[in-house]
Amino acid sequence: MESYPRLTAIELLARLQRSEVTAAELAESALCRIESLDIHVNAFFQVDRDKTMEMARAADERYRAWQTMGLLDGLPVAVKDAFDQVSWPTRDGSKLTGNHPATLDAPTVAACRRHGFVPVGKTNMSEFGWKAVTDSPLAGITRNPWNLDKTPGGSSGGSAAAVAMGIAPLALAADSGGSIRIPASFCGVVGFKPTHGQAPMHPGSHYGKLSQPGPVARTVRDVALLLEVMTESDPSDPRLQNISQRYRDELSGGIRGLRIAYSPTLGQDVEVDPEISAAVEHMADKLTELGARVVRTDPDVRGLHEHYQRLFFATASMMVQNWDETARAQMDPALREVAERYSRLSALDYMESDSARVDLMHRMSFFHLDYDLILCPTAPIRPFDVGREVPSGWPEPRWTSWALFTWPWNMSGQPAISIPCGFTCDGLPIGAQLIGARHQDALVLRAAQAFQQVSPLTDRLPPMTEAQRVSL
Repeated sequence: MESYPRLTAIELLARLQRSEVTAAELAESALCRIESLDIHVNAFFQVDRDKTMEMARAADERYRAWQTMGLLDGLPVAVKDAFDQVSWPTRDGSKLTGNHPATLDAPTVAACRRHGFVPVGKTNMSEFGWKAVTDSPLAGITRNPWNLDKTPGGSSGGSAAAVAMGIAPLALAADSGGSIRIPASFCGVVGFKPTHGQAPMHPGSHYGKLSQPGPVARTVRDVALLLEVMTESDPSDPRLQNISQRYRDELSGGIRGLRIAYSPTLGQDVEVDPEISAAVEHMADKLTELGARVVRTDPDVRGLHEHYQRLFFATASMMVQNWDETARAQMDPALREVAERYSRLSALDYMESDSARVDLMHRMSFFHLDYDLILCPTAPIRPFDVGREVPSGWPEPRWTSWALFTWPWNMSGQPAISIPCGFTCDGLPIGAQLIGARHQDALVLRAAQAFQQVSPLTDRLPPMTEAQRVSL
């Protein structure tokens, strides 16, 4: 059998079903990789070997009895520490949270449990998911497996790093401004933010109308598999449509005839790294070769930076308002700073920004009458040094100033995927982003699958994982 880290979730399921491997062996392999690799990366905050192995052995009993539970039975899955999971504490990367175990699963975790997943641990995140890098006062710095001096992005950096290292083929994450797609880009994996309301949100993120849970994996097909589970209806979220969808069945068909708006900068005043520009342009050429009509044009997403910051940081301020100064002294100092600033935001200013969000939704609805998809970089910059919110020498202090290719789609609620499209000359991954109209999730996945079939970029693992390979 091939080395476990190189196998996709769907390939592993096939081997489980043919009794070529056991869930306990997969869990043991994942735990061994955590022990050997994560001392360098710090992707995981909580690991409980006994709980993981107990669930793996239960999956093996179901396989022996021909009574498997669903789509994920026996598969190792990493869970972002923002999601409640029974018998595990939810710490949200913060010293202000308690260490008491959750008594209920978040809806997405509950769905995974119904399908027999084997959780291998809770992954690191920035404090309350407030920034696009992964470090926190509670868990410290998470590093990029491709270069340990660089950030994996955030806030779901732990989940993306876990998948990149081959510890788990699937990971649960959440995205309020790029928290799935930026780490996917920086770590060389696939990360998908569904249409808002497509998957039950609470608990799992604190940023309300900007947030959406989503999957991280190495392949689009694996993302579609986990998405089928995550989007099961749940009464805790009134936004959900009670419609199940088999996303994997809609991946074929190609993209011939699709109209794709190729926007190298989204019309923003930002300098994109030349290697990123070249990689995304190469992807545009590939999509053209596959039969799409690729047109260079920009959607109208300018002038939204402060509106997004109001919506996002005002929510952060609300989250911490009930803690006193002694408690706040334990927070990430930059989070404390933005929470204080936006606590003074007036209701009228907030409503003005919410109106800007709705206006964007309307504009994009009309834009997609002419274009099926948008192609742009996931981020204008490559992974930068750990321990920083912005790259050295960056003119702005906040992460929102460099994540401006991702957070507009949190305002509009559109589905967006980051897919690997190349590497820099020094071996760092580059991600491109495909965005669709609301509720066109299947189309976004189909286009990403078409590109990944001709440019897989999944045969390369981070050098550190090759040097310390742990196989079954």
